[in-house]
Amino acid sequence: MNKNLRAAVIAGNWKMNKTRPEAKALVEELKPLVKDAACGVVVCVPFTNLETVLEAAKGSNIKVGAQNCHFEKSGAFTGEISADMLVEMGVEYVVIGHSERRQYFGETDVTVNKRVKAALAAGLNVILCVGEMLEDRELGITDELVAMQTKIALNGVSKDELKKVIIAYEPVWAIGTGKTATAEQANEVCAMIRSTVAKLYDKAAADALTIQYGGSMNAKNADELLAQPDVDGGLIGGASLKAPDFSIIVNAASK
Repeated sequence: MNKNLRAAVIAGNWKMNKTRPEAKALVEELKPLVKDAACGVVVCVPFTNLETVLEAAKGSNIKVGAQNCHFEKSGAFTGEISADMLVEMGVEYVVIGHSERRQYFGETDVTVNKRVKAALAAGLNVILCVGEMLEDRELGITDELVAMQTKIALNGVSKDELKKVIIAYEPVWAIGTGKTATAEQANEVCAMIRSTVAKLYDKAAADALTIQYGGSMNAKNADELLAQPDVDGGLIGGASLKAPDFSIIVNAASK
């Protein structure tokens, strides 16, 4: 982390977990544990939990995010949620392009770009996910692939809009597998993403960009990962479902 240049942000991605009572209980447990955090704290929850979590987090330093949004403002898109609907509720963040959306629900680099632009136009902060599969890493094409994902996703995004974007590097082979990129591997790709953004915009814009690591960061490895100069936080999966574990990661990012 380099807090002199950019904010550190820890975001929990609850994925498809927690009923409304469970969600309320988790936020209530989390609030006192992270109230003094010296970093941004976000929880990205299922659509059905948004209203409950927004109410539970009211008055605290916990920001609330959704896990996806559609690229159209309204229309015949059964089962989808628009960015404007999220903003109207009071949601501030949205995760876009998560590898599970790409893998299971047909997301492409092009639709990710459309969703990013729609979310930014509505005023949301975007957590943009990029990352490679195991075979990509074994082929030695991680840098090319992640740079391409980054360039396509940010196509048409202005330098001013970039201020509302966080990029989360999530090696797909390290999500939910228990495998984690080494701190050096994580930093190497985060630095490459920053370099790509510098070429698209300029060095100042790249230096100000928060880049998270999102591949099985947990209470045990958070300190080592967050000590890396280009890792500015984490997009946390499993560990975000346990308030004590999530708070340990938040505390690591608060140092």
